[in-house]
Amino acid sequence: MPCWYSEIPLFTATSRHYVDRLFDPDPQNVLQGVIDMKNAVIGNNRQKANLIVLGAVPRLLYLLQQSSSSLELRTECAVVLGSLAMGTENNIKSLVDCHIIPALLQGLLCSDLIFIEACLRCLRTVFISPVTPVQLLYTDPTVIPHLMSLLSRSQHTQEYITQIFAHCCKELSGFSIYYCIFFFFMHVSVRMQALKCFSVLAYENAQVSMTLVNVLVDGEQLSQVFVRMMQRDKPIEMQLTAAKCLTYMCRAGAIRTDDNCIVLKTLPCLVRMCSKERLLEERVEGAETLAYLMEPDIELQRIASVTDHLVSMLADYFKYPSSVSAITDIKRLDHDLKHAHELRQAAFKLYASLGSNDEDIRKKITETENMMDRIVSGLSESSIKVRLAAVRCLHSLSRSVQQLRTSFHDHAVWKPLMKLLQNAPDEVLVMASSTLCNLLLEFSPSKEPILESGVIELLCSLTQSDSPALRVNGIWALMNMAFQADQKVKVEIVRALGTEQLFRLLSDPDTNVLMKTLGLLRNLLSTRPHIDQVMSSHGKQIMQAVTLILEGEHSIEVKEQTLCILANIADGNTAKELIMTNDDMLQKIKYYMGHSNVKLQLAATFCISNLIWNEEDGSQERQDKLRDMGFVDILHKLTQASDPNLCDRAKTAMQQYLA
Repeated sequence: MPCWYSEIPLFTATSRHYVDRLFDPDPQNVLQGVIDMKNAVIGNNRQKANLIVLGAVPRLLYLLQQSSSSLELRTECAVVLGSLAMGTENNIKSLVDCHIIPALLQGLLCSDLIFIEACLRCLRTVFISPVTPVQLLYTDPTVIPHLMSLLSRSQHTQEYITQIFAHCCKELSGFSIYYCIFFFFMHVSVRMQALKCFSVLAYENAQVSMTLVNVLVDGEQLSQVFVRMMQRDKPIEMQLTAAKCLTYMCRAGAIRTDDNCIVLKTLPCLVRMCSKERLLEERVEGAETLAYLMEPDIELQRIASVTDHLVSMLADYFKYPSSVSAITDIKRLDHDLKHAHELRQAAFKLYASLGSNDEDIRKKITETENMMDRIVSGLSESSIKVRLAAVRCLHSLSRSVQQLRTSFHDHAVWKPLMKLLQNAPDEVLVMASSTLCNLLLEFSPSKEPILESGVIELLCSLTQSDSPALRVNGIWALMNMAFQADQKVKVEIVRALGTEQLFRLLSDPDTNVLMKTLGLLRNLLSTRPHIDQVMSSHGKQIMQAVTLILEGEHSIEVKEQTLCILANIADGNTAKELIMTNDDMLQKIKYYMGHSNVKLQLAATFCISNLIWNEEDGSQERQDKLRDMGFVDILHKLTQASDPNLCDRAKTAMQQYLA
């Protein structure tokens, strides 16, 4: 006990030393003291609390607000205050009581971006705390417009301001949005900033979007105000930003995709933004917003594909700028030449969205001039964003059986795709490997040359990734490869993957990985010679894995797939003995034949049917054993099942006993 008390003065003395250095007459010593304090409080809530109690906050705020303080010192003060705010709720209360919010808001008037970002970061931390009165953001009516003017300064300012606004909207049940609406629309000079703010707030935010859609401005719905802002006589920036607002509200579920303001106003406006009369950045933003709008909706995709020749219009994105004479401003020409890759990226994104569902649209895209060549070129561009957009486009088109058999084969797209898979960031790898899964389907002419290229090792390495998406795609591609494959290919898959990794995947926490691994195993265990060979080498481990899954807490789909694997094993000539000599497994099959789920009953009955099939050696002995275990009684009951498929399967199995 004495030791516990003796530690307190020592720790406080250390904290007191940090505070004392803030009052040093030498500005350089003060700066170093603040930097040392910053390092001392990181992850140390006790140190933060001590410094607050000892009065560090008022002094830090004083230094932050002094024009005589260097920018570096003011910035470091803001960083330390932000770190103190990341402690407990009591810390936040103390900071608010010291009037930290007005001081930081005043700091935002400085022109230095790094200092502004430090102030905003601290404000964000303070405002997202439940103990901070968010009304403090609205005390001064000039704060909101200034915050909006800072939105475009950097990615960090946008992130912090968005979080501040979004949190205030949630906490005040829309009060802040209503406040902003009335304030913004009374002041024409800040209308564009208001519009930009709404687009930022509404993006992937259902709560804000639902608030906005219910707002009335002078008796008119806000969404209709946005519609008027998209009229052709309005500035292009206003049209485009209003279209973004409605797009984000639609994607957040606040506006239906078949609403007239989307189908008749927003979509046509965004298509207009894609025309070659528009500036490069307008065409980029228009195409990317349109791609986002219609991504999940096939009807919007169909409407867009026949609006203003959009599919052929996008081909111009790859020719920009088409001639030097078209752009008289030399600075503009230089800018556009440097940013032309953004157009190609936007075009690929929009093509990917357009062709994600409809076969006719995919055909129209691939028939656009040199389209497949452009995709192939895009896969090897220096810009990672263009490569990602190009592979997304390829993935979208690869969902078409017809395109896999024609355009994909004619242009040998598998070659640049394989090259892309060799060395790329995870987001590109996910999309490229997903595309490869489609190219490995049995009807794809690309399957054979891909197999010959040595892809198996690459796919096996993906199954060991920390990313669940890459593990899924790696095993999915192997599953497609194993479907109706030669025994040589199956043996190579098992060899390259390794039994340890295969069974590790069978216990993967991600259900998608587990399902695809079961699918691979099911494809490996098809045709009797293949079944017997695989089970002779790995039968013990496979039966253990099957047992664990059937006994575990897994979904109906997982257990159905596992029972189907068991049915395949039961179809082998010698492999079926691994089931017949395992009474525990037979009892499990019996349990699932009486399960309440028809899918599981059907799969289990199919397994028994394979075990007792008359035309195979040893069938009589197997029938006798299963009769003694009560399987005939269960089959007889299932012949009366209400499900016609289950009833027919049970009758077919019963006929083996009667033959």
